[in-house]
Amino acid sequence: MTKTAFIAIVGCPNVGKSSILNRLLGQKIAIVSDKPQTTRTRIMGVYTDGGTQLVFLDTPGQHRCRNKLDDFMRRSIGEALSGVDACVMVTEPDKQIRSEEEELLSRLKKDGTPTVLVINKTDTLADKTALLACMDMWQKAFAFDAIWPVSAKTGDGVAALLEHLKTYAFESPHYFPDDAVTDQPERVVAAEVIREKMLMLLQHEVPHGIAVVIESWKERETAAGEPIIDMEATVYCERETHKGIVIGKRGAMLRRIGTAARTELEEILTSRVNLQCWVKVKEDWRNRGTGFEQFGYTIR
Repeated sequence: MTKTAFIAIVGCPNVGKSSILNRLLGQKIAIVSDKPQTTRTRIMGVYTDGGTQLVFLDTPGQHRCRNKLDDFMRRSIGEALSGVDACVMVTEPDKQIRSEEEELLSRLKKDGTPTVLVINKTDTLADKTALLACMDMWQKAFAFDAIWPVSAKTGDGVAALLEHLKTYAFESPHYFPDDAVTDQPERVVAAEVIREKMLMLLQHEVPHGIAVVIESWKERETAAGEPIIDMEATVYCERETHKGIVIGKRGAMLRRIGTAARTELEEILTSRVNLQCWVKVKEDWRNRGTGFEQFGYTIR
């Protein structure tokens, strides 16, 4: 007998949703950074253990809309929550519930979706009694199926959480091959890795206005028979001043970004990568609402 469950992962920006997904899968499929709104669209991760398959839907952080890209991201959350078998709501060990979290709770209560609260970043707590107070606050706010304190950074509590999530699987054929880990095409993965390195290396005002498109992907062999991928990527930013920051003095920043991205891509693709990055300006693209598909931002 095979069993399957579709599970959405939701929460505010920067609480560690993608980090938890990567921990649950045992490998990295979603980019992470210390900047909010790193995840822009729904990312699917597939975990298969024997007859049980869990399909996770990682979502952008729940936040207030300031432009059309933000509106798209919020719609991605609603789409992910439609028809799932369970939901994982991720939060931090705070002393109060945010207004955006209250919005999510209202939606979950309306849908009647079985929900597990995951309190992430427990490794940051010096006083563990604060965790008990946090758990008590959430228990009073919503009828969660369970509350799991975890640390995506150290992995503490994640294995036990995974075992609990398996209980939501029901008799069903597997929807994905047993060796699948994500539905993201390699070009999308590559573009996201490049964007992740930009989030890590650039100033705070620049990354949110950046999108990356893989324009060319050609596989070949070197004279020695070694596989290599020739990849060309275009980085789009919203202002000319941002373009200068991305490129850096004499191209230094763009080289740093390219080197960091190439190193990780070679590990993911198990092949040498020849990466060339170009920078273009597409003014105020987040507010135009057109051409989002070019950047891979589509509701699926």
